[in-house]
Amino acid sequence: MKLTIRRYRWSDLDTIQALHRICLAEVGLVPGDGVYYDDDFPRIQEIYLACGGDFLVGEVSSRVVAMGGLKPVDTMTAEICRLRVHPDFQRRGFGAAMLVALEQRAVELGFHSVIGDTTLNQEAALALYERQGWRELSRRRVGGLTVIYGEKRLVLPAVLEH
Repeated sequence: MKLTIRRYRWSDLDTIQALHRICLAEVGLVPGDGVYYDDDFPRIQEIYLACGGDFLVGEVSSRVVAMGGLKPVDTMTAEICRLRVHPDFQRRGFGAAMLVALEQRAVELGFHSVIGDTTLNQEAALALYERQGWRELSRRRVGGLTVIYGEKRLVLPAVLEH
């Protein structure tokens, strides 16, 4: 199975909202827990794309099975948000492929580092970030959950001198 990664299109909205709900339910996150939110989905163009970030989806046989957003924090840092892989397609390297694509896109857009967060009970996500060279910055209790904040400094292409 091959994952094809492309930029989000407005026609993806219902699909990615459903993917978001399925993935969070898998790890026990629910509306009202203090961590769960989905109000950014109707505003992907504004929150991610129009301000210098990006939002990518991953497809297998034209079916959206993965996603991730890149939201600018400031001129040097972007936040990786909404990194999700449908449960039926997990453990195939698709999360890593999406994370690498988002990190590469951040470099292309001129960011020097990326940040993100996940919860302590999302063990696969924690392991993925660790494998990809992220470092933990802090932890915070939110409701009954422990949120872990992380960061990765990006390797920028060397500037050629003439």
